[in-house]
Amino acid sequence: MSSSFLNWKLLQKYLTPQAGDDFSRFLDGVPGHVGRATLIAAGIVWVVVAMMGLFTMMQAKQLTELKAELQTIDALKPVVPVASVVPVPSGEINQFVEKIRSLYPTLSIGGNNGIINIKSKQTTDFAQFREAVGHVVNGGLGWKVAIESMCVGRECKDSGLGASLKIQKLNIDKPSS
Repeated sequence: MSSSFLNWKLLQKYLTPQAGDDFSRFLDGVPGHVGRATLIAAGIVWVVVAMMGLFTMMQAKQLTELKAELQTIDALKPVVPVASVVPVPSGEINQFVEKIRSLYPTLSIGGNNGIINIKSKQTTDFAQFREAVGHVVNGGLGWKVAIESMCVGRECKDSGLGASLKIQKLNIDKPSS
């Protein structure tokens, strides 16, 4: 900024001791020059603007308090993991079926598509059948076993004992944010 930008003589004129008195006289004469109705209208406008400013300030304060409260509530909200049921891989089921076939030789045991089928032609194999079902229920790590179908005796169409058990795993993931 150059010194030629400011007019120092004009600035000194406005900063003299007499300038304050001149301004006071000007304000005393404004009602006569402008009119009282205009001054009242200007006063009303200033009051309305001041009230709107006060209202805005109060609303901003409430909004800030509400935001702080929401952040506190959000911070106290526990992180809940997401649980989902997923099918057990076929390889794991086939490996398990091969292992229990040797333990229960009188039963017909097979597995495919996440389902283990246990059957027997004779109802006299009920003790082994019950143990085999229990073995499947307690079989794999994290397995969730659901009974698709089960029959004993006359209920079974093609065998004396039959169970179809659906094998799934419970998968617990991190919560989505």
